Amino acid sequence: MSTTSKIVVGILGAAAAGVAIGLLVAPEKGSDMRKKLRKTAGGWVDSLGNLWARGKEYASDGASTLKAKASQS
Repeated sequence: MSTTSKIVVGILGAAAAGVAIGLLVAPEKGSDMRKKLRKTAGGWVDSLGNLWARGKEYASDGASTLKAKASQS
């Protein structure tokens, strides 16, 4: 076995061991973890959407203000 293949086998073995240990010590069932992840991701999407909408409003207001100031000059 060459050095490169030994390294690849070692990395794959370590990854498999990490996954196995993670599954054994996981505090929740997979279905519960997926529900929690879905809920959290949904909250992030809502927050990002609100942030985007506020940014558009501020940009629109700023553009209106600049147009008004430019027309007064």
